Amino acid sequence: MEIQQNKSTLEVTPRNNEKIKKIWKTALIMALITAAEFVMAFTLPRGILLYVLFILLTIWKAKYIMMDFMHLGDEVKPLFYSIIVPLIFLVWLLIALAKEGSDIFMMRW
Repeated sequence: MEIQQNKSTLEVTPRNNEKIKKIWKTALIMALITAAEFVMAFTLPRGILLYVLFILLTIWKAKYIMMDFMHLGDEVKPLFYSIIVPLIFLVWLLIALAKEGSDIFMMRW
């Protein structure tokens, strides 16, 4: 009776330098955006401009996370728009609710 040796072969695929460059580029862009947010947090006065800039930069970082790390950049465009368009409407809803709430608060005084 023969003993069979179960040899598993490990196939090594060559590195895809293009994908590695894309990951580093995305990480660098996100690091620069985060550094800009950090600098703005300590240099700009508190106010609506600072908050709007933070929201816009956060949405920009979320776009990079969704497109590269969640691989939605390679998906069909309607799938991408089915995520981004509701996000835009959600942001608009939050702004409208905050505005309406502040107007109602000011009417009571």
